[in-house]
Parts: sequence; C-alpha cells; structure tokens
Amino acid sequence: MGMARTAAGRLRHTATAGALVVALFGAAACTGTAPGGPTVVGGAPTVTGAAPTVTGAPTDAATSAPPATPAAVPDVLRFTGTTLTGAAFDAAQFAGRPVVLWFWAPWCATCASQAWTVAEIAPKYRDTVPIVGVAGLGEQRAMKDFVTEFELAGTTQVDDRKGALWKRFKVTEQSIFVIIDRTGAVVHRGFLDGEALSARVAALAGA
Repeated sequence: MGMARTAAGRLRHTATAGALVVALFGAAACTGTAPGGPTVVGGAPTVTGAAPTVTGAPTDAATSAPPATPAAVPDVLRFTGTTLTGAAFDAAQFAGRPVVLWFWAPWCATCASQAWTVAEIAPKYRDTVPIVGVAGLGEQRAMKDFVTEFELAGTTQVDDRKGALWKRFKVTEQSIFVIIDRTGAVVHRGFLDGEALSARVAALAGA
C-alpha cells in the first residue's frame, strides 16, 4: 500500500509540472513574448534595392560651372580718387560696363540745371550705366552743399579740387559729360542737356 501511494504521488507531481509548462507556453503565445526576451515577429527585414544615393552634392567637380572671368580694365578706367564723403574710389569697378563721368563745379548755373536730371536718372541706371560726378573748380564745402541742395547724395561724387581728373580727360570747362562705352572707348565728350543725357544713358543701358 505504501509503494502504491508513493507512485501515485509521483504521477500527480509530474502531471502538475506538465500543466505548468503548457500554461507558460500558452501565455507566451498570447502576448508575443517568450520567457527570457522579446520575440521577433515576422523574421528579419529583407534588404531590397541598392544602397541609397546621396543627392544634393556635386558628383563631379569638373561639371560645375567655372567662375566668371572679370572684365579687363581699359586704360581709360585706370584711375582712383576720393569721394566727397571721404570714401576711396576706383574706376576699375566699372570695367565691362558703360559709364558716364559728369564734370561739374559748385558755382556753375548750367551744372545746377543738369543736376536735377542726374539725380533723377542715376539711381535707375546705377547697375547698368553708372553716372559719376567729378567735382572741381571750387571748395569742398561748396561742393558738399551743391550735392545736398540737388539731392545727389545717392550718386558717387569724386572730389577733384586739384583737377587731376579734369586734366586726364582734357576737360577745360563745365558742365561736360564724358561717356565711355563698355569696351572702354570714349564715345562722347561735351555738353548734354537733360533730355539728351537721358536718351544717351537709356540707349547705353539697352545696348
């Protein structure tokens, strides 16, 4: 009888342990997590296609556009000076563009009549046909007052009290316009009224 009870106890113990194992695996199947760590659902991802291509960066330096070649500076524009505001001036900056030099004096009535036209059209053509005043035959204070009175502060005005630029361009009277085309050739030297100046500058801008 004692041996029969012992065998029966072992059978119950084995059955209980088996039931626990089944219960644990059943719980794992419901939650998607196996004991001891996460379960990978669906297996490892499949890598398709080639490696991603990096966009936005140049693929070949040789295919990029070459830098623009600066225009050659003609001899006529190889001069420097100082503006009435004290800034350094270098005419070489206008290479490759037409430019108008306006030689004026602060006491000149004709210059005063032309000043309004210059003040009106110069801002419009600043990037295409720059107009640069070259003030001479007067005192700096009078030149600055002239610029203020005729609202010329938006245009470059070179202080040429010593007359260096007047001599360079063979200007012997005022008011004189010297027009230089984009090749560096002087295409006009002389007087121009407001209407004629506007027409010449517009033509140069459209050339």
